[in-house]
Amino acid sequence: MNLFRISDFDIRIYLRPKACIGKIIVIGIRQKLMLGLGGLVAIVILMGALTMTQINQLGKSIDVILRQNYRSVVVSQDMKEALERIDSGLLFSFAGMPVEGNRLIEENRIRFLSALNAELGNITLPGEREKSERIQALFQKFIEDIPKVTNVSLPLEERQATYFSTLLPLFQDIKELAQHILDMNQANMSEANDAARRQAASAHRRMLTSIIACIFIAALLSYMARRWILKPIQRLIESTNEIRQGNLDLVLETGSHDEIGRLSESFNEMAAALRQVRKSNRMSLQRTRRATEEVFRALPEAVALLDMDGRIEVSTETAEQHFGLRRGVNVRDLGYEWLPKLVRSAIEKGHIVERDDNGRIIQKFIENREHFFQPLAVPIPVKPGFGEPAGTALILRDVTQVREQRELKRSVVSIVSHQLRTPVSSLLMSIHLLLEEKIGSLNEKQVELLMAAREDTDRLVTILDDLLDLSRIESGKTHLKTEPVSPRALARDAVEPFLVEAKDKGIAIINAVPEDLPDVMAEPTRMNHVFANLLSNAFKFTNPGGTITIRALVEEEFVLFSVKDTGSGVPAEHVHHLFDQFYRVPGQKDQSGVGLGLAIVKEIIQAHGGVVGAESEIGKGSIFHFTLPSAPTGGKEE
Repeated sequence: MNLFRISDFDIRIYLRPKACIGKIIVIGIRQKLMLGLGGLVAIVILMGALTMTQINQLGKSIDVILRQNYRSVVVSQDMKEALERIDSGLLFSFAGMPVEGNRLIEENRIRFLSALNAELGNITLPGEREKSERIQALFQKFIEDIPKVTNVSLPLEERQATYFSTLLPLFQDIKELAQHILDMNQANMSEANDAARRQAASAHRRMLTSIIACIFIAALLSYMARRWILKPIQRLIESTNEIRQGNLDLVLETGSHDEIGRLSESFNEMAAALRQVRKSNRMSLQRTRRATEEVFRALPEAVALLDMDGRIEVSTETAEQHFGLRRGVNVRDLGYEWLPKLVRSAIEKGHIVERDDNGRIIQKFIENREHFFQPLAVPIPVKPGFGEPAGTALILRDVTQVREQRELKRSVVSIVSHQLRTPVSSLLMSIHLLLEEKIGSLNEKQVELLMAAREDTDRLVTILDDLLDLSRIESGKTHLKTEPVSPRALARDAVEPFLVEAKDKGIAIINAVPEDLPDVMAEPTRMNHVFANLLSNAFKFTNPGGTITIRALVEEEFVLFSVKDTGSGVPAEHVHHLFDQFYRVPGQKDQSGVGLGLAIVKEIIQAHGGVVGAESEIGKGSIFHFTLPSAPTGGKEE
């Protein structure tokens, strides 16, 4: 008995207070999962909080650089540029261009005051406000003294003296103060940038440390979850595999009280129930197997069941006595060359297979009597609908009675046809003599009756000829003298006798067989009979204005011929019976004959080594097709 312990990694918490001494609180899988997942969620929240905090701090540092100090630098630069433009305006007035000078002074005065107001509203550093207010006072005095220089009514020497004594010193003081403010903010920007860099480096170190710590905690939680959950579940999986392999004696040790412990108890109960069911099923299976084997062996047919290696598992008494198909024997050792090939073909194709060589029927003498068997191999799937086979059923169907009945029918038909041929021919000759009135004159009614008798006698002669042809072909007495023939020539010779009839009925007959097709091995006389039957049927069921088309194409080592009409068509349930002897489609009355023409076509084509078939659809016409083997290369006779 195998033992598996599932509770090696269960967690037990022992509480020591007086009220709880000796009691055990068991943590279930749900709590373990919540603990593990909750730890991972806490790690994610912690990492998110740290990241947001660092981003906010770096954002504030960058905001100081970009929003405050940078703005003061820009406005200080604007004040310096505006002040220099005003000074340029004063120089324009000395140069005799007072209008341009006054315009330049006025424009930049406004620009200077705008920059100064912006600076006064963006004081961020100690001492910056005093310098800004000092600039404001000096610029006010500078503006008040400008008219003393720009007034063209005053002497030039006086104006120049005022400029150098008053305005130029004010200009230099204001510019110097603006430069001081600019330098202060630039210095603070540099310090803020260095501080931001230091803060970023510190944040990088803190984040890296946090990430390493979180990875360690996550790995620890993952390891603990594996000890708590995965290992016990893995042990359950191993136990399931043991049971799947047939070890129902497995018993799991259940020492815990959580979900896995309860699952282990259920597992043991299930294994016990399965052991009981297996015992009962074995007994029932043995009874069923013995009964099946006894019934199987009593079957009259020769049947054997084979495994995938071709070894016989069970067989009927007939198969054992007549073919040596005994239990435990491999079909490869029986000496039948066709048998292993047949079994292998059924397994590969996945459906019922017959012998694919010429000897489809096996001849065997049993108790001094000739018997004939038709071998079949049937793949046996594992389950209904599943293609993978589990073995093969070999069936040797006794067709002796069928062959005897067929031979008897063939013999009776041949004898009856021969015996009727002579009196019918004599009767036909007598009718012809009477119609020629060599014996005596006939009245109109007698002529009418004799004409009807002649038509029926001709029809009877045709039926007897067909029966005799069919009997000779089936018995193998008719030997074909095949020769290389052009498919185009076969179709042309077949169409010529029907051209007049086609013209009279208003039916188009088309020979669409290509000239460049390879020659086929055929007996022209017999093939004319085949085409005549197919074309006659097409004319019978094609209305005026319709079309009959003969086509041919190469299909591997054969040439496929087809005769297509646009007639009324045949119902689908009757198509596969069209080549049966004496079969007539219901509802066609006498128009379709007695049902021998297509049967003769089938026998002739099969005697040539080809196959014949038909397709049809009501209201759209029919297609009859057959194959003939291609002639060997260079085998055409001159």
